[in-house]
Amino acid sequence: MPPPIVLDLPGNVAKVVLTGRIDIEGARDLDLPLSVIAGSRRSVVIDLSGVEFLASLGLRGIVVCARSILSKKGKVVLLAPVPRVEEVLTATGIDRLIPIFHDEAAAVAAVALDGV
Repeated sequence: MPPPIVLDLPGNVAKVVLTGRIDIEGARDLDLPLSVIAGSRRSVVIDLSGVEFLASLGLRGIVVCARSILSKKGKVVLLAPVPRVEEVLTATGIDRLIPIFHDEAAAVAAVALDGV
């Protein structure tokens, strides 16, 4: 899986673009970049539109990142997962911890922190 691309959006929002298969190997490749993002950002949109497969280890990495951001009073959402990936997210209940949006403007608005 290619490394994540991090884009700076208005409102001090980081858009993290993930692509490919997040299987065991892909999850290992994501651990460090997601840790860096979780340690340095408070408003994060994780774009899953290019992710075709998401294994349990990949879910774990995303959840650990989100919990770290949330523990710092930050906000994180998931953007536009493909139906197969969204089904995994909802079946596991991760959508209750990390909301899913299908519209980028709404996702950015949901995480933008006023005055930060």
